[in-house]
Amino acid sequence: MKPNRIILIRHGESEGNVDREQYGKIPDFSLNLTEKGIDQARKAGAEIKNIIGAETVGVYISPFYRTRQTLKYLRENIEENITSASEDPRIREQEWGHLRPLEENEDIKIERNEYSTFYFRIPDGESGADVFDRVSTFLETLHRDFRKPDFPENALIVTHGMTLRLFLMRWYHWTVEEFENIRNPKNCQIIVMEKQDDDKYELIGDLKKRNP
Repeated sequence: MKPNRIILIRHGESEGNVDREQYGKIPDFSLNLTEKGIDQARKAGAEIKNIIGAETVGVYISPFYRTRQTLKYLRENIEENITSASEDPRIREQEWGHLRPLEENEDIKIERNEYSTFYFRIPDGESGADVFDRVSTFLETLHRDFRKPDFPENALIVTHGMTLRLFLMRWYHWTVEEFENIRNPKNCQIIVMEKQDDDKYELIGDLKKRNP
């Protein structure tokens, strides 16, 4: 049964979001939420509860610490709605390779933005296209799950900004140019894909463009 909604959410504010030097000291997957990030997740949980009411929800989550913690605090408002929750490494953050000094990471970001956020491959890491490929296989799993007669009324995907945008690119068949024109969602920003009468999903949410 296709869900009524597919709800996408980026993790709450993390240590790396407020202090970029952390990316050179601590493995990306182990960065934690800040107190602000915890508060964002709690508020987002209340917002999701308002959206789904008493309906059931199945959760897919990136295995990174900050996404796990985001779900922990989302659960405070939607625990009774959740019928399943599974971690899936295919919706993890884009891989940035080994630990690097802040200056080196910033130089890579500048080069990537000048070249292409989709095609540029981070040294010892991934390109946006690499993430797109693994997100595509995740979507195949998702569609198989949707065919199960007991699939919950909603699907919730707790992931990362780049991964979220690439999920939407794959789902809606955006061009590379359309993808690159979409800004990263804010921490704990909720994006809703709502099923219509024709069984297609309408995108509901304020995805800001770089060049409106």
